[in-house]
Amino acid sequence: MIRTTAVLEDNTIANGLSLEELKAKENEIRWFWTDFNLPDEKEIAELERFFDFHPLAVEDCVNRLQRPKIDYYEGYAFFVLHYLHTEKIQKKEINIFLADRYIVTFHSEKSDQVERAWKEITMGTVTKRWGPFYVFYLILDKTVDDFFPILYDLEDRINVLDEQRNMETLFEQLFQIRRQLLYLRHTIHPMQEIVMEILDSEHLIRHKTDRAYIKDIYDHLLKISEMIESTREITADIRENHLSINTHRTNRIIQVLTVITTIFMPLTLITGIYGMNFSNMPELKWKYGYFAVLIFMALLGTGLYQWFKRNGWLK
Repeated sequence: MIRTTAVLEDNTIANGLSLEELKAKENEIRWFWTDFNLPDEKEIAELERFFDFHPLAVEDCVNRLQRPKIDYYEGYAFFVLHYLHTEKIQKKEINIFLADRYIVTFHSEKSDQVERAWKEITMGTVTKRWGPFYVFYLILDKTVDDFFPILYDLEDRINVLDEQRNMETLFEQLFQIRRQLLYLRHTIHPMQEIVMEILDSEHLIRHKTDRAYIKDIYDHLLKISEMIESTREITADIRENHLSINTHRTNRIIQVLTVITTIFMPLTLITGIYGMNFSNMPELKWKYGYFAVLIFMALLGTGLYQWFKRNGWLK
């Protein structure tokens, strides 16, 4: 679907213009926004036929998930941006052609960010700040701000992990969260480079207000990047803490087993000696020999137990 909204010279908004109407009203239009929303092959062809965009830029639109970038052509700039599907944390692509009098957006999948910006423009009241660059700012701002709910959700999931007692489940969830954080980091860093390039560009930044808008987005990106690194550190701390606790528990178990083994070693030695099958063993013929050995073994085991307990081996 191709849809167009335009701001006319008399500061009114004309929604639902076709490409033919857009061409017919060219002299009445101050600026316009055309959105290629899930276009078919015939509509994609209009990028070259009607708008005369460079074939390489059109090819980048068709080939999905290009690396975020800015290309400058005569009269316009071409952007490849990434946004996230908030529920699945899945990367999607939006392409933008930006000029002084128009902005053209292209996305092969539904974009909530574009939809929200579209409603804000088509249902709003024209102001002086409106223009193609402001629409570009709206889309970029909403794209960046959608990272925050994802990060807040991951933080909530991490807080719940503190109550998790099953080590296997805990580590499985931790590794899943860390994979998602790594995915977010790989998505956000190219966006930071793009925004920094916009701030340094004399072709795109024409007014101080434009710079302020983009600087605000860059600040949000820095905050997101810091949140990602901070959350990764928290997951690492949780993992180390649980590993330390598990190691401590294992050491305690080994310690108790060592004490038990140590107590039974002399008892095993005694029973081993008197279990030898020799005829010349006087103690075997002693009337109270059996009870004497049992008493001795009991006293020896009890003494060793008390000694280990007094020295802190058994708590």
